[in-house]
Amino acid sequence: MIKILLLNRIWLSLLLLLSVSCARAQSLDLRLLESINGPVNPGPDATWRAVTNSALPIAIATPVTLFVAGQIGHDKSLKEQSYVALGALAGSAILSTTIKAITHRDRPFVNHSDVIFAKQLPSDYSMPSGHTTVAFSTATTLSLSFPKWYVIVPAYSYAAAVGYSRMYLGVHYPSDVLGGALLGSASAYITYKANKWLRKHKKIN
Repeated sequence: MIKILLLNRIWLSLLLLLSVSCARAQSLDLRLLESINGPVNPGPDATWRAVTNSALPIAIATPVTLFVAGQIGHDKSLKEQSYVALGALAGSAILSTTIKAITHRDRPFVNHSDVIFAKQLPSDYSMPSGHTTVAFSTATTLSLSFPKWYVIVPAYSYAAAVGYSRMYLGVHYPSDVLGGALLGSASAYITYKANKWLRKHKKIN
């Protein structure tokens, strides 16, 4: 009986510690978002909205451009990289949409309309950031395919700008953006490595 009571106390203590930790993390998430979001400001708002709106077109244009360049230059490597970029983009977009449907996390401007200014009004869920996911998927694919500083630095700088724009516009928490960055990067990395493995496997056979 004493052991059972002791175990119950331990479990209750762990649950209390977990709930406090989660509450603190959520509070930090919101405070950081507040510092980035700020009140409506037409000039900067339009700039960051343009960055956000460019994410999907650029993500789609990347594999298309690689394929066209490979076709024109008769470069099989470029065409293969276009397939990798397209696969990573599709995979990350599907995963992002699926996770949104599972988590059902409301947008910050919905739960905290008193402190977060909505500068866009998306209607889907918040976790993870889809725009950030596709931006980091594209950046990672380009960085792995063309491992040069003049590709890596601009690619990830742009992806980071997309992530920042989602917070500035008040449509995502920092944790949503971090989740999108990790998801997009991981999806691109796994797709790239899987393609390399398949190529090696074909050569062996």
